Amino acid sequence: MPVAFTENDRKRITVSLLDTAETLFAAQGLKKTSLDELVAPAGIAKGSFYAFFDSKESLYKDVMIRRAPLVARRLADPLAAPPGFASLVALMRATAEILTTDPLYRRLYTHPGELAAVARKIGPAEIAEITPHLLTPLIGYFARGQRDDVLVADIAPEVLVGVVRTVGLVVLEGDEAVVDATIRTLARGLLA
Repeated sequence: MPVAFTENDRKRITVSLLDTAETLFAAQGLKKTSLDELVAPAGIAKGSFYAFFDSKESLYKDVMIRRAPLVARRLADPLAAPPGFASLVALMRATAEILTTDPLYRRLYTHPGELAAVARKIGPAEIAEITPHLLTPLIGYFARGQRDDVLVADIAPEVLVGVVRTVGLVVLEGDEAVVDATIRTLARGLLA
């Protein structure tokens, strides 16, 4: 007979699963993290996991959604500044810092297969949860810069978000001089 969880149990277990998953996924990845490792701290049986999440990928997706506001706060200052060279550099440096200091996002960036597996589980509802925290402020920043004739106008703001994300590829290079030169060059190239 299935175990009936109280509402308090459900909240406690969900938080435990999210906390444990965040630590384990960042350290060892999606595939190497077992259900046994995920459920042990929550004190539930492996089969009970599915009363909370459809799959490990769904749990990973929820960890990402939960972390979106934290990441957004790290980008808030550059995005609040008027668009221009200095704020573009600050935005790309903040992006680089997230990718070098945040274990979960670094893992996702360095293991694109994990991101692809999780992306298959992200539907419109989940994208709607992430968008206001990350994409909307970035798109708004670029649109504002274009409206003020500060940033290139012939590239859609959504595409400019992708340009900023390419800094992550350079971060993986690990050479601070290369990262700095790339950020400064990209920032100059984005100016009108």
